[in-house]
Amino acid sequence: MVLQQHSARSICRRRSAAPDYGVILKRLFGAENGNAPQITLSEELSQYSRCHSRTAGDHAPDGSARSLGARLQAESYQRAKSPLRQLAMTAERDLWEIKLAHRPKSFWYPYHTLQNVGVLERLLADAGLDLMQLCRGPHGKIADIGAADGDLGFLLEKIGLSVDLIDNEPTNFNRLEGARILKGALDSTVTIQIVDLDSQFTLFGEKYDAIFLLGLLYHLKNPFFVLEKLAAIARYCFLSTRIARQTDNGQQISQEPMAYLLAPQECNNDSTNFWIFSEEGLKRLINRTGWSLLSYLSIGVTANSTPADPERDERAFCLLRSESVPMVTASPNPVPAHKDTARTMISWSTGTANPGKVYVSIDGQQELLFATSRQGSAPANWIRTGRTYEFRLYDWDHTRLLDKVAVATATQ
Repeated sequence: MVLQQHSARSICRRRSAAPDYGVILKRLFGAENGNAPQITLSEELSQYSRCHSRTAGDHAPDGSARSLGARLQAESYQRAKSPLRQLAMTAERDLWEIKLAHRPKSFWYPYHTLQNVGVLERLLADAGLDLMQLCRGPHGKIADIGAADGDLGFLLEKIGLSVDLIDNEPTNFNRLEGARILKGALDSTVTIQIVDLDSQFTLFGEKYDAIFLLGLLYHLKNPFFVLEKLAAIARYCFLSTRIARQTDNGQQISQEPMAYLLAPQECNNDSTNFWIFSEEGLKRLINRTGWSLLSYLSIGVTANSTPADPERDERAFCLLRSESVPMVTASPNPVPAHKDTARTMISWSTGTANPGKVYVSIDGQQELLFATSRQGSAPANWIRTGRTYEFRLYDWDHTRLLDKVAVATATQ
């Protein structure tokens, strides 16, 4: 299952139609060539997961487009440095062996969930964040919402994270039986929760360091409610959804904060498709529901995408940080090693209208005042290799610790 397929049908109330990802697109590296072979969006996302191609940041330092050869050479080098992506490839093979030992292939969710990892890593890199540090926050738990068979959650558990798999049993591809089979076969401790996001849902009082909300937003009746609710209980969110740059009749909407409401059978003959946002509409929704946009990229037909045409399909991927929960972060973290001093940007928010104070402890010594305000960012340009730094966010009275982050330096 690719990112957009990750949870597209499984968490809404009604039984949905067949997935809408058999989209025909021009080959990723031959879009300008009218005779180029055609591939599905699933295959394009698979290629993106392997080589991080076709992103807004794909330019040389002088702003010109990089050559394909240079781009692939650099990306191949980065792929070789990604043990998480290698682990994902191995886990996908292992999971399919387990799946086929218990049920026929037709029983299982048919898409390649773990191809998500490459795109998630790019979002993290663009934001200067590390997946493990992001997910190992004060709450000690993450959630995969719309988990399908749970492949992504089981991978994240394998690397040491505590995971909730959240889905709606009546509309899950196999009514969550697949996730339960894998949980037993793996002797897993993941928690499986049954939640209908089209209701006034609760998540049993949980708090999460990160949530994965992939391919779900345009299947929700009230995406504003869902994102606002999640901003109150999660520090970070990985989000993906379909977007459009124009209507079917050519009216441009990409620069306007708009959403298009689909007719019941307009998109892939699937009545569980509702809201298709413009890029600016999606960003406005993110801002109004209590999130900050840390990194953003899109894949697919990025010139003239529409809300419903299967051949003009564009997908947006976002890494979000909640502004509704107290948080202090460092980016980059780990800080690249340097023979003298290095720099990281410290950002904080109290999550309320009340101001706070940020202190830093160096090598476990007495705290020093770093900043004072409700939210903000400031550079720490005196980070040295071999020393430890912990930034702590307090209330204004310096009596209640709201959040903290340890800043490390990367090994050379």
